[in-house]
Amino acid sequence: MAAARVLLLLSGRPESVGFAQTSPSRGVPVFESPPASEALTLAAPSHQRSPFCPFAALDQQPRPPGTELPTGRGVDLGVAVILQSSDQTVLLTRRTRTLRVSPNLWVPPGGHVELEELLDGGLRELREESGIQLPAGQFSWVPLGLWESAYPPRLSWGLPKYHHIILYILVISQESEQQLQARIQPNPSEVSAFMWLGADVAAAVAATEDGTESPRLLSQELPPSVLAMELEDGVARPLALPMSTLLRTTPATTEDTERVSTGTKFALGLWLQHLGRQSGAHVDPGCAKEAQNTDP
Repeated sequence: MAAARVLLLLSGRPESVGFAQTSPSRGVPVFESPPASEALTLAAPSHQRSPFCPFAALDQQPRPPGTELPTGRGVDLGVAVILQSSDQTVLLTRRTRTLRVSPNLWVPPGGHVELEELLDGGLRELREESGIQLPAGQFSWVPLGLWESAYPPRLSWGLPKYHHIILYILVISQESEQQLQARIQPNPSEVSAFMWLGADVAAAVAATEDGTESPRLLSQELPPSVLAMELEDGVARPLALPMSTLLRTTPATTEDTERVSTGTKFALGLWLQHLGRQSGAHVDPGCAKEAQNTDP
């Protein structure tokens, strides 16, 4: 089956959008799966991209001679699952260094999906990457937001080769972190480590979403490191991951620096806002954008 196609809703009408053409300021992304005649508009509450998005940079400066973007391509659709345990922690995985796109980044499980399987495709990616299969009837889910993703993420790294709209889905399990942890079997070809984040650490990570290069001072209340599990020869071993690693921003040139991806920080901010609405309390997501929780 053909992959879902990203369109852009402008003045109430969906228009085809080519590589590098969509942006949060132009319209609302919608999705179409050929040969279907109708496009599906997701009521995802927030559509954002990084402040250093290379597509925005290309719009603002003359393009050097001989630099050409891919032609005949549109924008691909991906789904990433923010898995929340019953004790309100979320799962992140570190992509292996050998992956062609975004190596060594901390992200939630996810990947390319078809239009008809937005949730099922996300759960499939969760199962394939982490080994966790959620029993039917023991979880709920809501869409968090849309993130416009480019790779490489900065124009200083080179012209973008990939363009995605990522739908972040919050999947809330009825099982605890300990119960879910007992079933994790990461795929070593895609995942080199994994960890669970609580709201306090997630808020500090989300606060670095703005992409600035200036160093951040660590809060006195934050731990110096976070417990993660790293795969070595197929065996998961404890890893004390420095908090400074989680707070890194996207570097100007180094492609494989270990850090949390900018889109993931955006999604963590939306997750914190969701927690705040559910509890009736204010959970500070740092620089994350305000959004509403809307059922698709």
